[in-house]
Amino acid sequence: MSNLWDAIVIGAGPAGMMAATTLAEGGARTLIIDEQPAPGGQVYRAVERNSQNATLTTVLGPDYANGAALVARLRASAAELRFNTSVWRVDTDGTVWTKADAKVERLRAKALVLTSGAIERPVPIPGWTLPGIMTIGALQIMLKDAGLRPSGRLVLAGCGPLFYLFAAQCLQAGISDLVLLDTAVRANLVPALRYLPKAIFGHGPRYLWKGLGLVAKLHRHGVKIHRQVSNLHIEGTERASAVSFNVGTRSHRIDCDLVALHEGIIPNQQIARSIGCAHQWDERQQCFRPILDPMGESSVPGIFIAGDGGGIVGAEASAHCGTLCALVILKRLDKIHETEFASRQTATQRAYAAHLTVRPFLDRLYRPRREILFPADEVVVCRCEAIRAGSIREVVRQGCLGPNQTKAFLRAGMGPCQGRMCGPTVSAIIACETRQTLDATGYYRIRAPLKPVTVGELASQYGED
Repeated sequence: MSNLWDAIVIGAGPAGMMAATTLAEGGARTLIIDEQPAPGGQVYRAVERNSQNATLTTVLGPDYANGAALVARLRASAAELRFNTSVWRVDTDGTVWTKADAKVERLRAKALVLTSGAIERPVPIPGWTLPGIMTIGALQIMLKDAGLRPSGRLVLAGCGPLFYLFAAQCLQAGISDLVLLDTAVRANLVPALRYLPKAIFGHGPRYLWKGLGLVAKLHRHGVKIHRQVSNLHIEGTERASAVSFNVGTRSHRIDCDLVALHEGIIPNQQIARSIGCAHQWDERQQCFRPILDPMGESSVPGIFIAGDGGGIVGAEASAHCGTLCALVILKRLDKIHETEFASRQTATQRAYAAHLTVRPFLDRLYRPRREILFPADEVVVCRCEAIRAGSIREVVRQGCLGPNQTKAFLRAGMGPCQGRMCGPTVSAIIACETRQTLDATGYYRIRAPLKPVTVGELASQYGED
């Protein structure tokens, strides 16, 4: 067995960077692992390299540039950094199996911090499997990684903060052939308003003004925005060529070259579920999330989850989550006195809460339309196995009662994505058809390997212990 670490942090986004930095600065022997070639996660992706590119930094905005400070602090700490490294298995005893350079390694820690972040919510609509369709997150990754901008007639369809942020970034990057299809439901505004008074405290006003500023910028530049969009269909034979939709009772059709979809983000559940961490349905955010104590510890002792992987909170709040987890671990390792722990815990929790004041308002305002959560029968749900929503409903009528049974009936969730793209939708459809709760319906049973690993790579670790 490889030597024992005090803590291993999986994921180098804002939560992971602050967890590893705090642990290392506190004297804990710390390892942080990430698949990417550099720290930053998705939100601060390639921020070190891009800090030398003034034009791109201006396009991505000041909030993105602020991530460079977190990266610099991580680099300056004593934490060991391993990038271009995949975690393909995690065990409840703190064992972490990694793969890098076609070689498997087995590590172990006294505590684990999972900071795998979020994934974009699946947007199963008619035609979403055609070439020429991406997610907004994927386009933003291409912009951050390589400075690539979408070309041709671009349609952004969806809702939420990232939807408008990326639209504004497109304008800043010089993209003018742009149309927005906002799918937010106007009826969501009334129930969302009950959360507005809380949103004016803490950092809530800053987030609200930022959102209003993005929308105002789009209007100033004359960007066409269709609101209350429903019944979205993507047309095309070999690739996407047009988008049809309704606004109220009126039908519309727009020719396009590229469509980018986005309906918010949800926690990345794969690692946590593979360990057996308990999850529950979050009605407010319309997703499953792990059950955590106030300091981020999961139902499995010694396994902590920080950041958006524990429930969507945003980049800055995620960093504070990482700090909280690290403080608890330092205390258990006897590397921090009780007085210092209590003081730092209180300050961090206060800072964390200040970022959450706006979250209930945003969650309710941008709740996805029913047609996104429960797609029509003809819509492909499982892209890997080309399984449609109607097939899921049919096997439920035949007696299938849960997502894991759909694997036996239809192979849903058995493809290369391991259920990441279809899991939320399959669970929702089954719950709706059986009239049971999402918690009762459950989710796919996730098993290792979480990422592809060959027999040769497995064999490479033997003889080293």
